[in-house]
Amino acid sequence: MEAGEILLRKGLLTAQQLQAARRNQGEGRRLDQAAVGMGLVSEEEALRALGEELGIPYVDLHDVKVDPSLLTGFPLKFVYRENLFPIRQENGRLIVATSDPFNLYPLDELSTAIGKTVTPVLASQAEITKLIKTHLGVGGETIDELIAQSDEDDSVELIDGIEADGSELSQLAQEPSVVRLVNEILLEAIDLRASDVHIESQPSGIKIRYRIDGVLHPQPTPPEINRFQAAIISRLKIMARLNIAERRLPQDGRIQLRVAGREVDVRVSVIPMIHGEGIVLRLLDKGAMEFKLRKLGMEDDVYATFQDLIKLPHGILLVTGPTGSGKTTTLYSALLEIRDEQTKIITTEDPVEYQLEGINQIQVHPKIGLTFAASLRSILRHDPDVILVGEIRDLETAENAIQASLTGHLVFSTLHTNDAAGAYTRLTDMGLEPFLVSSTVEAVMAQRLVRTLCPECKEPYRPDPAELPRDFPRDWLEKGVTLYRAKGCRACRHVGYRGRVGIFELLVTTERIRQLAHDRASSWAIHQAAVAEGMITLRQDAWRKVFNGRTTIEEIERVTRAEEH
Repeated sequence: MEAGEILLRKGLLTAQQLQAARRNQGEGRRLDQAAVGMGLVSEEEALRALGEELGIPYVDLHDVKVDPSLLTGFPLKFVYRENLFPIRQENGRLIVATSDPFNLYPLDELSTAIGKTVTPVLASQAEITKLIKTHLGVGGETIDELIAQSDEDDSVELIDGIEADGSELSQLAQEPSVVRLVNEILLEAIDLRASDVHIESQPSGIKIRYRIDGVLHPQPTPPEINRFQAAIISRLKIMARLNIAERRLPQDGRIQLRVAGREVDVRVSVIPMIHGEGIVLRLLDKGAMEFKLRKLGMEDDVYATFQDLIKLPHGILLVTGPTGSGKTTTLYSALLEIRDEQTKIITTEDPVEYQLEGINQIQVHPKIGLTFAASLRSILRHDPDVILVGEIRDLETAENAIQASLTGHLVFSTLHTNDAAGAYTRLTDMGLEPFLVSSTVEAVMAQRLVRTLCPECKEPYRPDPAELPRDFPRDWLEKGVTLYRAKGCRACRHVGYRGRVGIFELLVTTERIRQLAHDRASSWAIHQAAVAEGMITLRQDAWRKVFNGRTTIEEIERVTRAEEH
């Protein structure tokens, strides 16, 4: 039962208020929290109603006298990370306050950790936070205690050694407690399958967010972590071999880790902001990546056509989409599909994200003149059959890619355009002759990533026709297709989604498309002609994923734009 429906049934929200709360809900936020934030209901009323429905009693912590001895041996990571607080012991059971009646997984974890039965009671988040501050204070050793609980810190191993400069800040960053805390942040991110870790300097202190399946999720952190802000940033800069004394200019680096036997590559970006340096860590978990074309999510018709295209003797194949839309994964999967002993494959990338067996990869270094264009000229003297250019960014790279395809090579590359048709006009806008674009580009694949529903908890439902997007294929509903929505359970950490799948728009350059590209037609005209010839658009492919029960209407709305008919 969803929180909003409980509040509606209990008479705490009207149907209109429920809709308003849904619109304001935001990612990763419970509906009752949205309603409380809008002033539609008090937190106590909402939690009492949810508690009645779920069989968890509500407790007013004002009236509770907590026994401080309960904190002895209580794993503090549950206090800070999960906002749990022990309030009393009763018949051998530990009574623990929580403000989230839907997330009982940490309670099971806690029960296992302390070897006692744990019984939850509901209390307001503000009251629990007040208890934490009262009993654990902002004392100096809290974080050290928190980190000392972590028995996993030895499983993060730097592949390269560390060089410290002996300064006071450098020594603080090497303190065992700081090292453990940074390891804890990295381990948690890898455990949650995060692609990026955002460590942000805010007026109130440090804020940590993980990007999981393309969406940012804030991580609860104890207030005392702010004392370690400079040390955490310095520790990460030392790990990435950056200059810890330079706090005015952006810096980029790389950390290579071994975590539980798996190699994890971490790209580090440091940018000075007005409240201190912000760090983004891009995690590339080599052990978790699988480059298989069949598993990317292409429907059978798109997969069969793409299979034929990647086996062409020459020409250019482009994959387009924004940053983080899976373009590199698609290209790597295509290269591994055609890799064999008779084919010489060379790539030029910035950066080389994953190292592939049997494929020759070049890392570009623009600072020393090794650009995409320069490396591509050298590759052509290296007798390749297939070339991958990480990205066509400028006219010189584009001209060299065209030249490579005209001299009998198959060239793969990426472009930043919103749809497949935009690739032809983007190349001519760069300065290429339209006849060269039309004669060499064999196909363009536009793609995005959508989150897939958690198979454990997705639930079937009948949508309200009035709430459906205007371009939704309503005839499918009349055929009796079942739609699913996200619910949330322990397996998906109550998000409702787990993992992502690609949606694809494959535009093959037919004679009609070649003529339009040659005549400098607009991307809209090329798009219309491709649709008339049977191209499945991004949005149409996305609806196919909805009807297959793999994702939701809400996810499609988040990632793609409605099409005008």
